[in-house]
Amino acid sequence: MSNEVMIDGESLSVADVVAVARDRARVTISDKAKTAADRSRNAVEKFIDGGASLYGVNTGFGKLADTKIASDQLIQLQRNLIRSHVAGVGSPLPTELVRALMLLRANVLLKETSGVRSLLAVRLADLLNGGIHPVVPEQGSVGASGDLAPLAHVAHALMGEGEVDVDDGRRVPASEAFTDAGIEAVEFQAKEGLSFINGTQAQSGILALMVHDARNLWRTAHGAAAMSLEALRGTPVPFDARIHRVRPHKGQSESAEIMRELLVNSEIRESHRENDSRVQDAYSLRCTPQILGPVKDAIEFAAGVIEVELNAATDNPLVFGDEILSGGNFHGQPVAMALDFLGISLTTLAGLSERRIDRMLNTETSHGLPAFLTHDPGLQSGFMMVQVTAAALVAESRTLCTPASVQSIPTDGNQEDYVPMGMAAAFKARRILANATRVVACELLAGAQGLEFLKPLRPGDGVRRVYGRVRKLVSALEEDRPFTPDIECMSELIGRESLI
Repeated sequence: MSNEVMIDGESLSVADVVAVARDRARVTISDKAKTAADRSRNAVEKFIDGGASLYGVNTGFGKLADTKIASDQLIQLQRNLIRSHVAGVGSPLPTELVRALMLLRANVLLKETSGVRSLLAVRLADLLNGGIHPVVPEQGSVGASGDLAPLAHVAHALMGEGEVDVDDGRRVPASEAFTDAGIEAVEFQAKEGLSFINGTQAQSGILALMVHDARNLWRTAHGAAAMSLEALRGTPVPFDARIHRVRPHKGQSESAEIMRELLVNSEIRESHRENDSRVQDAYSLRCTPQILGPVKDAIEFAAGVIEVELNAATDNPLVFGDEILSGGNFHGQPVAMALDFLGISLTTLAGLSERRIDRMLNTETSHGLPAFLTHDPGLQSGFMMVQVTAAALVAESRTLCTPASVQSIPTDGNQEDYVPMGMAAAFKARRILANATRVVACELLAGAQGLEFLKPLRPGDGVRRVYGRVRKLVSALEEDRPFTPDIECMSELIGRESLI
């Protein structure tokens, strides 16, 4: 990851978001972008001076849009807007999500369509670089006029009000943190408060990080799948390129290729090539590419959505040269649907993984492995509860799969009469990702244990590398012990990097 990310309103990437949100890359701003933003702001000020009625600039908001505001009250209008929208509740968002939100908001405000001073983006960069993070409650956004409440909490901090978390672990008043860091608070000018809180940046920041993590988990899931296949002495024949060439879905073909690479040079495979009574493996082994392939396609669909959204104009109204147009780009439906789709797909990945765990533990399906992968079944329970934990996580994820993006409840006096519930979709998807990561961790542990009983036969080259990574952190099970530390250790490893 880069140790510096320059934003310009046009070229922000998922990798940039990860670098700033997690790796604390420094944020800089393109001089060209600052000049363009300030030029757009000058155009807005000319409109204001001309006396024309402009939504949210010199009128009320939402249902109150027909109310004209006097010119000497325009700054107070923006101040009132921010304070009134600080209405989030619940636990604060994790710092990495707040950082992602702030970065995305700064980037979008640099677009000429926003009509705000570049100062707003500069101040957000100052906070990011200074390790000052507004306290943003996770609940309270329906994702319609953007993520109003989450963004308002950030805007409130920029005004020098509310609370922030600082890197030394303290939670302090924003004014105190600003004074300590030598940062000046922002007084929002006409239109600026509205532009700041109209946008999808809370849900989009979550989606950006999820796309990165889901890609990583998807690859790791193949390492678990291939190790389970070896432990169960399955066949690699279903991954033959010819099979997938005649049904050429992109994700399916990529999945089959990864499986082939993981299983090369397997002694285990050679040991049962002849005189094996089985004709075909179960679906959870044989159909891995046909199931994980669509998961990858769904992840890439979500990636396509976020790659557009990262640099999209999502505030309102928008400035186009000598015109200011009011529209609905703040509506989060594209992001909400992508989050829902991602959650469904990751639940599929987790469900497939759990089925393979069960096959390795059950003597009716494990093809010679001892019951529950223990040396002394009965006296010892072995991996019994590992499968129970995986089953619980899959069941929870399935209940979370009901789409949030169709759960509209009209707001703002029925002015905002169809909303996408994007943050609800984000909360669910994040929980599902965490569940799926732990299920794959359970499978990695079970698969590695299964290989212990096939020694001295060696698995395929790629599987052997995955097994080695697992064993660097978790030893083989010789007698019963608590599994929670092992599962969480493997989950943390998966969260940091792909095992293949």
